[in-house]
Amino acid sequence: MRSNGERWRAAYATDPARTRGRLIPEAGSPTRSDFQRDRDRIIHSTAFRRLKHKTQVFVHHEGDHYRTRLTHTLEVSQIGRALARALGLDEDLAEALALSHDLGHTCFGHTGEDALDACMARYGGFDHNAQALRIVTRLERRYAGFDGLNLAWETLEGLVKHNGPLLTADGQPTPRYAARGIPAAILEYDALNPLDLWSQAGPEAQAASLADDIAYAAHDLDDGLRAGLFEIPELRAVPFLAGLLDEIDRLHPGLEPSRMIHELARRVITRFVEDVIREGGRRIAELDPRRVEDIRNADQAVIVFSPEIAAADADIMRFLWDRMYRHPGVVAVRKKADAIVNDLFAAFTAAPSRMPEEWSAGLEEASEARVARRVADYIAGMTDTYAVLAHRKLYATTPDLHWELPSRGLPLAEP
Repeated sequence: MRSNGERWRAAYATDPARTRGRLIPEAGSPTRSDFQRDRDRIIHSTAFRRLKHKTQVFVHHEGDHYRTRLTHTLEVSQIGRALARALGLDEDLAEALALSHDLGHTCFGHTGEDALDACMARYGGFDHNAQALRIVTRLERRYAGFDGLNLAWETLEGLVKHNGPLLTADGQPTPRYAARGIPAAILEYDALNPLDLWSQAGPEAQAASLADDIAYAAHDLDDGLRAGLFEIPELRAVPFLAGLLDEIDRLHPGLEPSRMIHELARRVITRFVEDVIREGGRRIAELDPRRVEDIRNADQAVIVFSPEIAAADADIMRFLWDRMYRHPGVVAVRKKADAIVNDLFAAFTAAPSRMPEEWSAGLEEASEARVARRVADYIAGMTDTYAVLAHRKLYATTPDLHWELPSRGLPLAEP
C-alpha cells in the first residue's frame, strides 16, 4: 500500500505524485491523491447524476432492467479498474476516466447526438467527447473558485484522447477528424492548457477505452436478447459466440434462457478482459517502458485487443448493427426522438427566453452562433424524460416514444 490508500503501480503507470497539475492551482488533499479527488468530483457532478435517465442504446421499454447511460458507465468503471489492477496502472485514474467518458452524451443516446450535430452543422457541429470536456471545464458550476471541476491534466488528457491521438505527428487531424476538423471546444482548451493532442493517451485512458468496448459488446447482447430483438440461436452466426454457446451447452445442458443470457454475457466479458491483460502485458513487455511518457510517445496504443479478439468484437458489432441498432422498432423510435431534439432546438434558438433564466441570461444581443451553442449545451444536458416534458410544454403534440416489446417469458424471480 502507498500513501493515501493507493495501490502498487508499475513504473510506466501514471503517478499522481508527478501530475502536471490543475489549470487553477489547489492545495493537495491529506487523504486522497489527485486522481482520487478527480474521481470523486466526477461522481458528485450534476452531469454524472443525469446519466441515470439517459438512453444507452435506444430501446424504449416497459421495465427497468435495460441499461441506461449510468449503468453502462458503472460497468465500464468496474472493467476499467480490473484492467488497471492487472496491468499495474493507476486504478483511480482509470476509474475517473471510465466514469467521465460519457458525460457529454445527450438525451436519447446516439440519436440525440446525431440530431444535435445536424442542428449545429452551421456552428461547428456537436461531438460528445468535446461536450464532456466543456462540462468538466466550463459548464459544471459547483465550486467558488472556478467553473467546471478543475480536473488534473492527466484526467483531461485521457478524457479527450481515450480513443487515440487527435493530431498526427505533423499536426494534421487524424482520420477520425479529417473531414470536419477537431471540435472547437477541444482546440480552445488545448490552446489554454495543451493536452498533447498528437501523442497516444496514457495507459489508464487506453484501458478505460477498452473497458467501454467490452461493456458495450456484452450488455448490448444481453439487452437485445431480453428485448426480443433476436434469439439465442441466431448468435451462432458469430463464430466467437457460437463457441461460447457450445461451452455453456456442454457445461449446463438444457439451461433456461434467462440464465443462458447471463452466462453468455459474463463469458464475453471474461474472455475479452483476459485477452486485454495478456495482449497488453505482451506489448508492454515488448516496449519495455520505464515511465508513462514512453507509452504516450509510442507509435501505437499498447493496451489493446489481440487480433483474434479484435476480429470477434468487430463481428459482434456487425451483428448488433444489423439486428439491434437497425431493428425496425428501434429505428421507428429513433425517428421520433430525432423529431423531439429538432423541435427543441428550433424553439429555443427562435426564442432563448423559453429556456430557464440561468441558460437564457445574457443572450439578448448574442450572435446566432453563441445562441445556438448555448441551446446545444442545454439540450445536451437533458435527460430523456426532461426532453419529453420540455417538448410537451412547447408543442401541442409530442411523439410517443413508448414501444411495446414482446414478452420474453424470462422469469425475474422465483415462481
